[in-house]
Amino acid sequence: MSRFEYSLAELAVQAASSEIVALGALALSEAIRTRQLSCREVMQAYLEQIHRLNPRVNALVGVRPDEHLLAEAEQRDRLLAQGQWLGWMHGMPQAPKDLAAVAGMVTSFGSPLFAGQVTEHDVHVVARARAAGAIFIGRSNTPEFGLGSHTYNRVHGTTGNAYDPVLSAGGSSGGAAVALALRMLPVADGSDMMGSLRNPAAFNNVYGLRPSQGRVPVGPTPELFAQQLATEGPMGRSVADVAALLRTQAGYAAGAPLSLNTGDDLAGSLERDVRGLRIGWLGDLGGHLPMEPGLLGLCETALDDFRALGCEVEPCSVAFDPERLWRCWLVHRHWLIAGSLGQAYADPASRAQLKPEAIWEVEGGLRLSARDVFQASLDRSDWYRALLALYERYDYLLLPCTQVFPFDAAQHWPQAIDGRAMDSYHRWMEVVVGVTLAGLPAMSVPAGFGANGLPTGLQLVGPPRGDLAVLQLAHAHELHTQWVQRRPPALLGGA
Repeated sequence: MSRFEYSLAELAVQAASSEIVALGALALSEAIRTRQLSCREVMQAYLEQIHRLNPRVNALVGVRPDEHLLAEAEQRDRLLAQGQWLGWMHGMPQAPKDLAAVAGMVTSFGSPLFAGQVTEHDVHVVARARAAGAIFIGRSNTPEFGLGSHTYNRVHGTTGNAYDPVLSAGGSSGGAAVALALRMLPVADGSDMMGSLRNPAAFNNVYGLRPSQGRVPVGPTPELFAQQLATEGPMGRSVADVAALLRTQAGYAAGAPLSLNTGDDLAGSLERDVRGLRIGWLGDLGGHLPMEPGLLGLCETALDDFRALGCEVEPCSVAFDPERLWRCWLVHRHWLIAGSLGQAYADPASRAQLKPEAIWEVEGGLRLSARDVFQASLDRSDWYRALLALYERYDYLLLPCTQVFPFDAAQHWPQAIDGRAMDSYHRWMEVVVGVTLAGLPAMSVPAGFGANGLPTGLQLVGPPRGDLAVLQLAHAHELHTQWVQRRPPALLGGA
């Protein structure tokens, strides 16, 4: 074979692989189930994509050897040949976030304290994906202990943005969002306490859903308080794929006593007549939130997409002091992190391995009194009631996903926004905390691209336990805008 013929053959193989990884997760699942594609072909295509693009962005870490993964894929093919289909994720490559324990794999939490730690159990979302047939190929990168909305750590390094690798991917599910955007995963799991499913989705032009509190079980973990703020959830390149993964993840688990018995809550169709739905636009909370120039205007322009669907969109406000909300948030977060990292902080050798932001959180928690925590609980309850009053008028709420566009990945966090100094490492993500404290379902939907060529998103917030309603309106919005298909990352080449 001549050199020219060999190059053509290589191009043909690459083109076939590109077609496979370009499939949506549901389409990929059906192709595997009907044996139009073998699990080995699928795994080979994804591995080629990972080897080609992951060195540019460092989204996936701890990727297992090709030969092991191909052998697992072949085993899935043998099951299919015997008439055994494990579920809709049969043979589908997955890379659980490096905060989620996976039996037999390293779970480092992005921390030198746990580098090389092999965990012995699956958390609930991992166990459910495994039962549905997924093959775990590695981990998606995350900040140390998931702290901060910028994915970098001293164990695995920094994850670059899918649209420009020198910029931040967001976080803490930054590796998952970038892997999705660059077709290195068909769907991805993530987690969210302070926008960690929403911010990276916006930064990388994909979808991320923070489910209602309790919709997806956290853990197994004995810390009930942790289950009141953090949640696992799905990410994908389409709303239908996100909904499919959510249905796999959701449902009561005995090890998570605050989890919901989903029942038929998620069983309905994504198709819905959205004409006449009322949407309240919260914007920058009446000027309270500083915004990078151009971002708020882009989001406000994107409101016209909802109007084009027949929705009624108007500005609104919450009868609640946003500074009171921020103080409430700090108490809850300090208390939680001091509890989870307090033992490491107490040991000088371990403390030296914690990043400064983690130490700041723990020390803030150690200064709290029981009265502080109780008052924050009262504040949180008042905030929830204030939002319920808004839902008497509106079916949904909208606000930006972030206050900045993707920034230089060499920065640990934005020090200022539009001339206003940030007083903590996460104040630049203040826009997400209200949803978390209320436990409402919220989806990051793409809102378009700024003059800088960078993406952003909107938080589409539903009423309590209104996960299906959020998915339905997001689906209608997706069919209208098609941002994922219209503006793929340049790294994908001819996509």
